[in-house]
Order: sequence, then C-alpha cells, then structure tokens
Amino acid sequence: MKIAIILGTRPEITKMAPLIKIYQQRRADFFLLHTGQHYSYQMDKVFFDQLKLPRPQYNIDVGSGSHAEQTGKMLIGIEKILLKEKPSVVLVEGDTNSVLAGALAAAKLGIKVGHVEAGLRSYDRTMPEELNRLLADHLSDYLFAPTPKAKQILLGEGVDEKKVFVTGNTIVDTIFQNLELAKSGKDMLKDLNIEEGKYFLVTLHRQENVDNPSRFTSILKGLNQVAIQFKLPVIYPVHPRSRKKMNEFGLKPENLTVIEPVDFLAFLQLESSAKLILTDSGGVQEEACILGVPCVTLRDNTERPETIEVGANVLAGASSERIMECVDVMLKKKKKWVNPFGDGKAAARIVKIVTEAGNG
Repeated sequence: MKIAIILGTRPEITKMAPLIKIYQQRRADFFLLHTGQHYSYQMDKVFFDQLKLPRPQYNIDVGSGSHAEQTGKMLIGIEKILLKEKPSVVLVEGDTNSVLAGALAAAKLGIKVGHVEAGLRSYDRTMPEELNRLLADHLSDYLFAPTPKAKQILLGEGVDEKKVFVTGNTIVDTIFQNLELAKSGKDMLKDLNIEEGKYFLVTLHRQENVDNPSRFTSILKGLNQVAIQFKLPVIYPVHPRSRKKMNEFGLKPENLTVIEPVDFLAFLQLESSAKLILTDSGGVQEEACILGVPCVTLRDNTERPETIEVGANVLAGASSERIMECVDVMLKKKKKWVNPFGDGKAAARIVKIVTEAGNG
C-alpha cells in the first residue's frame, strides 16, 4: 500500500507532521508531494527543518497566482506525479487550493482520497476556503472529522456514515509534541523585549480582510485602539499577502510591533505566552483554544464553532469598536474551558483507519 501525502502551506505541514512521523517510524511506503503554494523559507522550508520532517520527493513550485491559475497548475502537476507513482491513497489536509487540486486529481484517477480535518463549515461561500473544503469533502473516501460536530455536518450533507471517522484534530498532536521544544528554543520574548502574559498577538491574512481596504483599515484601527487602551504591546507578524496589500492601500499600522513572519516554534512560543490572540486564521483559533489563551476572531463567521461554544473565542468581525468590546470581554473570562479537539492521538487513529481500509 503506497500513500501520497500532499502539502502546500504552513498549516498543512504542521497538521500532517504527526502522520508523516508515524509513517516514517513504520518505514511505510509513502511520499510527500509539495505544491509550493507557500514558497519562502519563513513560510515553508523552515517548518520541515523544525518538525524534523523529510524533504518532499516532489515539489511543483506553483508559487502565487489567481485561484484558477494556481489550482490549474497544481492539477496538471499532481496528476503527472500520481500517474507515475500510482499510490493507493492520497491524503490531503484542510481547505487550501492544494487540498482541492490534490483531491480532484486523485478522484479523477480513481485513487482513494482521505481528507484530514473534514466537515468544517463557515457557511460563507464568498470564502475560497469554504469552496475548497466543501468540494474536498464530497470527493473523499475517508473523511477524518476532528469533532462530533464536524461529523454531524457531513452526515447532514448526505455523506455516507461509513466514510466518516471522528479522530480529533492532528494540531493537538503537533502542539503536544512541540510545546516544550518551542519554549526551550530561541527566546522570542527576549528578542522582542516583551514579557509572558503581557502582550497581544495578531495574525491577519484572509482574503476577505486584507483585500478589502475598508475592512483592513477598520481592523488596524481597532488594533491601534487595543494597544492604546490596554497599554500593552501588540505583536503582528505580517504575512506576505498582508504586507503587499498594506503597501498597495497605503496603510501604516500605528502602535503595533510589526515583524516579519516567524517560524513554527517561535510562533508557538508567542502564542502560548500571549495574554490574548487576535486572528482571522482558523488554525490559530484552534491553537489558542488548545493552549488556553483567549482568542478574538477578526471575522464575521468561523468554521471552528467549538472554540466559541467552550468559551475560548468570540467573533469580532472588522468593526474597530466591536474589536475593543470583544477584547475586553475575553480578558475578563476565566480560562477554564475544555479543549474540544481531542487527546493528541488523532494521527495514530488516521493511520490505523487508512491501513485497515487498505488491508480490508
């Protein structure tokens, strides 16, 4: 049984890392195919180094481009490699263009598809990620739902229950495996002259926020007000997409500590020591919840409703006033929620299911 694991972005690398390590330990017949959707060292290669993962055997190097252009290039590249390697199963993770291209190329060749983190929905089809995850789910043969809620969403859409498995989320595995390493590594807090529990951390990169000048302006205004009101540093590692749009719109963040993107372990250190996190990233909402750090989500919806239900997260949208209100609310909350994303053994469950299905 040969397994193909398709990766394209930072979250896919970090969430697939526990599966890759198990396959490595078992000396299984598998290969990594990287689409090159994230292509700078800080956004990509450093994650392989830090997580001690093998280099991908294939890299399509698609780089940036429109959604159609990027997905089209990936489809062509992935199909050629799958035809050559003839894997039994293709595993994809999440909601990126790499996931859609991988699932579609495999399904059209009659290769089984396993979707890690299946069943997430924001119900906002203006988001490219929502379209990607929807299509990937309905192309897949094995749907690895991180929570019971995700399973119910899939069943509600008519997915065969025999295809759906509640496994927990592999990001819990990754955090459990790397948190101590992150804390003992390079001291980001010292480098930035900040103290544990005495700063806010921001990530902001979603298309619906940074491609919209009025939303981007309003969010930056809200972050500026947070910095002034609470008299604490606001650390903002800027995603390349966000920096490009900031320059295009002539936006200059005020009272924020704007830094370059950081590697996985440095970011995990910043997350775990923050007083509060403000983000539009789905993965960061999960990570904050798992780490016990309050989160304010800079979006109008979320495909991680479990974080809101347990009291770890709140939706603020893009209104500067609402952002201030939400920060105030979350700072007053007790951090005693239960992590809804599992016990850190999701990867082992997924590998077991795929292996048993292949041997069945």
